[in-house]
Amino acid sequence: MKRYGILNSHISKVLTDLGHTDYIVIADAGLPIPDGVHRIDLSLKIGVPSFQDVVDAVADDMIVEKVILANEMEAANAKTYEYMKQTFSAHDIDYVSHEEFKQLTKHAKAIIRTGEATPYANCILQAGVIF
Repeated sequence: MKRYGILNSHISKVLTDLGHTDYIVIADAGLPIPDGVHRIDLSLKIGVPSFQDVVDAVADDMIVEKVILANEMEAANAKTYEYMKQTFSAHDIDYVSHEEFKQLTKHAKAIIRTGEATPYANCILQAGVIF
């Protein structure tokens, strides 16, 4: 059994297989998941697991080069917006409309669905490299 990092075998495999500039999405319970994109559904009930818990775990185990958020997050979910700005303060953060965000999810290697039930609690993490 793995001692450190992500224990979920599906997430661990996706992270291991990521190449430079590949996307993964961490999503709230309501984000539409496009056909053909690998879904890793962690949701147990409303709020469990939280968006922040999953982002923290994935960010600890992934080389993140860039983060993409929906513009709407700042006004509609200030708490999550501040959390993302603080968590990824050393990274580039791009902002797009929620509609464009949903289009970008079609290119993700996987979407990790959480139990989060707050608006716009979604992010795209773009993979970097270790060197």
